[in-house]
Amino acid sequence: MLKIMDISSSGLVAQRLRMQAIASNLANITTTRNEFGELEPYKPRFTVFQVENAIGPNGSAGVVVPEIGIDEDLPPVRKYAPTHPDRDEQGFINLPQINMMTEFTDAIESGRSYEANLGAMEVTKSMANQTLRIIS
Repeated sequence: MLKIMDISSSGLVAQRLRMQAIASNLANITTTRNEFGELEPYKPRFTVFQVENAIGPNGSAGVVVPEIGIDEDLPPVRKYAPTHPDRDEQGFINLPQINMMTEFTDAIESGRSYEANLGAMEVTKSMANQTLRIIS
């Protein structure tokens, strides 16, 4: 039963990291400068999930997030904003290519996956308690 708890807890951690990446994307949806103050729009973040298989008697199983990737290939979105301080000569600014609806959908999916893992942990805990009652 501990393996089941390991799998569910790894899912909780993975979904929390995914939600942090989504929150970062939404918070920076209008950011025109990078973390060094250079005129470069924010690069969207995404999580990479990887299956971790149990190896040996003490190995853990579940899902891991080996990296939080940065999408370097997306071109910026040009928006006409003649009063923005970061505008170019034509009055355009470069914004990150982040789709709010996609991010919201991913956030809902991540939240539901988190809840499902919590539910699986509750069922496992209940089964363990019932097993202990039967044994004792």
